[in-house]
Amino acid sequence: MAVRIRDLSEDTAPAWDRFVREQPEATFFHLSPWARVIREAFGHATHYAYAEQDGAIVGVLPLARMRTRLFGDLLSSTPFCVYGGAVAATSEAAAALEAHAIALQGRLGAPCLEFRRREAPDAGWQSRPPLYFTFRKPIAITGDDARDMERNIPRKQRAEVRKAIKRGLATVTDGDVDRLHRIYAESVRNLGSPVFPRRYFRLLANAFPDEADVTTVLHEDRPVSAVLNFHFRQEVLPYYGGGTRAARGLAANDLMYWEVMRRAGRERGATIFDFGRSKLGTGAYDFKRNWGFAPAELHYCYRLAEGAVVPDNNPNNPKYRLMIAAWKRLPLAIANLIGPRLVRGLG
Repeated sequence: MAVRIRDLSEDTAPAWDRFVREQPEATFFHLSPWARVIREAFGHATHYAYAEQDGAIVGVLPLARMRTRLFGDLLSSTPFCVYGGAVAATSEAAAALEAHAIALQGRLGAPCLEFRRREAPDAGWQSRPPLYFTFRKPIAITGDDARDMERNIPRKQRAEVRKAIKRGLATVTDGDVDRLHRIYAESVRNLGSPVFPRRYFRLLANAFPDEADVTTVLHEDRPVSAVLNFHFRQEVLPYYGGGTRAARGLAANDLMYWEVMRRAGRERGATIFDFGRSKLGTGAYDFKRNWGFAPAELHYCYRLAEGAVVPDNNPNNPKYRLMIAAWKRLPLAIANLIGPRLVRGLG
């Protein structure tokens, strides 16, 4: 039978997710709950489609349209996610999903269609100069903390972790996204970025109850850093993290990521640590390299309508320099009030 393209529904979501979990090239960000999270947290229209043949799903394509007055109009696979694009079991399904996305772009009148590829660019699509890189590597956790630390993280980072432990820092892993959000909000304000709404973190925790947790570092019982982690197959992905101004001097972030790695390997059998994406030339990029991760370029690919250009809504863009500098000086309460209204266009 021919490949047919159908829209994701509540009834077909379980089959969608089974397909994603079985496909080696699929990622956590291809799972179906992201559609509801993106709609409810940001109000964006989602267009999740799958390819069906002989009654079985043979390909999936998550799509959402970010359309804001300040940051433009983008049909993306997938906003607020580092990886995306079609995943298919056959070349016919992949071609059908690509054709569907291009046709949808035309029907919607979206100037730009984006696939966020991890492994390789899509043939015939326009690419951008290297900007985003991902950091992934195997980990091996046996249960012997000293040996595992030596095996999995570089010497300098081991020293920082040990300093944090000697300072009496402690860690807790639970589902407290509200505590995480308080720390995260302060962290991104200090970096000059608007914060995501607390509702977004709560929606993620509810959407992935068995695949999300929060690791928090405490100094004298006060939270100083925290990160929201995702668990997918044998991978752990620390995704949204931040720290207070005190965290850096305490080496809290080093302890936090070691604890994420240690617990994921010991309790969930994780064998891959995915440090997520960072922009070239940033402190986060350097931090991950110092942790022994080699950067791998992400291939964000585009189909552009006539007259459209590849979007450049990132902090490295000089036109945002003054805005970022001003944002860093905002009182935290004001930044938290305004930020969620802006960030919906910055996925």
